[in-house]
Amino acid sequence: MSLVLKEIEMSANLYDEDFYAWANEQAALLRGGQLSAAGIEHIAEEIESMGKTEKRKLVSRLTALLLHLLKWQYQPALQGNSWRLSMPMRATIWR
Repeated sequence: MSLVLKEIEMSANLYDEDFYAWANEQAALLRGGQLSAAGIEHIAEEIESMGKTEKRKLVSRLTALLLHLLKWQYQPALQGNSWRLSMPMRATIWR
């Protein structure tokens, strides 16, 4: 088995056993221009996963903000201090 294949196999095992170490190893390989030794398939999976996670976070935060703004607009009698303090983006709304 060639050295490159052994490195790829070891890297694949590291991916399953210690993700943080794998991620650091992959970053070093990419920065060093060693694309053939990098786990391209796993890297692509992780990039896709990160994109999906970030999109879910954004949708969740925008939904919470929209609900708070709607409540603010249509339920003015319920605008207590504790509610104001819990409102997302309160720093920009109160300016």
